[in-house]
Amino acid sequence: MLVAAALVLLLLTVACQISAESGPEKKKVLTTFTILADMASNVAGDKIEVVSITKPGAEIHHYEPTPSDIVRAQDADFILDNGFGLEAWAERFYANAPDVPHATLTEGITPIMISGGPFDGRPNPHSWMSPTNAIIYVENIRDAFIDLDPENEAAFRENAEDYINEIKEVDNYLREELSSLPSNQRVLATCEGAFSYLTRDYGMGELYLWAVNSDQEGTPQQIKYVIDEVAENNIPAVFCESTVNDKAQRTVAAQTGAKFGGVLYVDSLSEADGPAPTYLELLKANAGTIVEGLVN
Repeated sequence: MLVAAALVLLLLTVACQISAESGPEKKKVLTTFTILADMASNVAGDKIEVVSITKPGAEIHHYEPTPSDIVRAQDADFILDNGFGLEAWAERFYANAPDVPHATLTEGITPIMISGGPFDGRPNPHSWMSPTNAIIYVENIRDAFIDLDPENEAAFRENAEDYINEIKEVDNYLREELSSLPSNQRVLATCEGAFSYLTRDYGMGELYLWAVNSDQEGTPQQIKYVIDEVAENNIPAVFCESTVNDKAQRTVAAQTGAKFGGVLYVDSLSEADGPAPTYLELLKANAGTIVEGLVN
């Protein structure tokens, strides 16, 4: 009897030690896509569990949430989204998890408005492509995490400050890299108009087939317009994004003699072993692809 009681006591002691070592259960945060998850993970450190709803390579604009996505949302403590109309599915998605709070990370950012086409007058949603805007994203994530888990405020503030300093370093890197482009080769021609914030920040022109990924991608009218602009302005290379079909842009290249300059990353990170496994690596990889395509 005494042996049994001692064994129970021992097991309880071990269980308590394991519980103490593992600490309280972490808060769970979902983000709508991989880039936000990477940003949020840098702020969270080891204090919060951060997971992206979409996987690397997914097209975010018209993503269709799965039943398992909805279950994860209902089990989450918080959800982070981009806003500016990026997640066309967000409102329906949140209706399935009405009690889970969420924050929109473009709050405080002045949008660039889309001009012309079916999205005329709407915000260009790709504001994270400006490192300056990314700092606002990080500050919004920091504040959301402090509200969610105030006991770890000091860690969130320190992590956010460190990450902002890294973003500033990458901003300087992009400015130096893109400033090397000759004045007559500073037009970025892409499939989606996802680079308005980047071209604004670094003094480049912008040309694209369609403004926002939608059902109307690569129409004959869109292709003809870009062909004419590329030919008239002697643009040496055209590019396309990793999450869309590049067939229309390759047609532009074939019809104008421009080079297909390569794949750019915007709406999604790559897999871990790819060229853009983090947000900061995404920015640097894009800069390298742009310079290589336009200069060489």
